[in-house]
Amino acid sequence: MVQQLLAYGTLILAVAFLLWKYLLPKSFGKKKDKGCGQDNCGCN
Repeated sequence: MVQQLLAYGTLILAVAFLLWKYLLPKSFGKKKDKGCGQDNCGCN
């Protein structure tokens, strides 16, 4: 019983680490550019 809990806990930590390492930086790293070009055309 204790061995299963440790194994599942380790699995959950490993999956959470992989999600944090590879998926989350991509979703939070994208910033939308609010400008509409080199000239200030007032479209925003």
